Amino acid sequence: MLKLAIDFGTAVTKIFRIGSGIVLAEPTALTVSKETGEIRAFGAEAKRLLGKTAEATDVVFPVYEGEIVEERFAAALLEYFLAKCARRTFGGIEALFCVPCGIRVEAREKYYRVAKSAGISRVSFAETPYLVALGQDVPLSESNPVFALDIGAGKTSAAAFSLDGIIAGLTMNVGGTNMDIHLIDHIAELYNLKIGALTAEKLKNTIGSLIPGDLQQMVINGRDITTGRPRSVSVTSEDVLFPIRTYVDKILEYAELAMRKLPAEVSAAMCKNGVFLAGGVCNLAGFADYTADRLQMEAHLAPDVSTAVILGGGRVVGSNALMKKICLE
Repeated sequence: MLKLAIDFGTAVTKIFRIGSGIVLAEPTALTVSKETGEIRAFGAEAKRLLGKTAEATDVVFPVYEGEIVEERFAAALLEYFLAKCARRTFGGIEALFCVPCGIRVEAREKYYRVAKSAGISRVSFAETPYLVALGQDVPLSESNPVFALDIGAGKTSAAAFSLDGIIAGLTMNVGGTNMDIHLIDHIAELYNLKIGALTAEKLKNTIGSLIPGDLQQMVINGRDITTGRPRSVSVTSEDVLFPIRTYVDKILEYAELAMRKLPAEVSAAMCKNGVFLAGGVCNLAGFADYTADRLQMEAHLAPDVSTAVILGGGRVVGSNALMKKICLE
């Protein structure tokens, strides 16, 4: 049986295949005809069309804030991804889905139906805070609690856990996409310039910073709100600090809420072990230092914050012992 770990994310889908490593990382997007419902493009090709399609075509994101909202399109997209990187073999496909902490049963059932529609034989689920730690090779045991923060595009999960289970955790509907939307509004107010979602995302990823006075620069193109004409402006990291810090502060506020629920002995272990971080937002300049200062503990960034969760999923799906310990019932 072919074994896969799948991170079917709001913005990007990643697939890990046992024996090969990460074999796919593509936008969780497709384009659809408004008239017929016909799917015209998948993944990276569909994402490139965001903001550029004619009125007859929609760019659809079937996963929103960590949950599947368009089952038919999600199944078609997953089937397309599987065809690209995982040929069906004798015995079928076993897949472990990486899901937010505390995911509802109804949401898991949607993942299950979509997986079955895409041709997956056996389906399991693991919560992302575990996978953040395992993707960084953090040793887990019953007696050594770990605190992890997974910041995705649509959801952020924070949890303290050991191999015995999650001690305290929560998931919030805050992530990188919220920053992008706020950046669009901020640039419109600051420069009287309308930019698109792709430009906002690039702006965040290129010069986004939590370092006060950071003067990294980037030229962005958009439409002048007053004249309607194309226009370019030069933006610095300091110019976009406010909308970025607003959402980082919100994320860390929720992380603190999870920590307040911990027993004293677990809190002591957190002080010793620190917090383990993953997710694309962690690429912001100064993110680890800002988090360490706010939470008053050492902050450990994954070597590649964008792949830590899927690497952790690969480690779990390749180990029967971890599958029994970590997978949801």
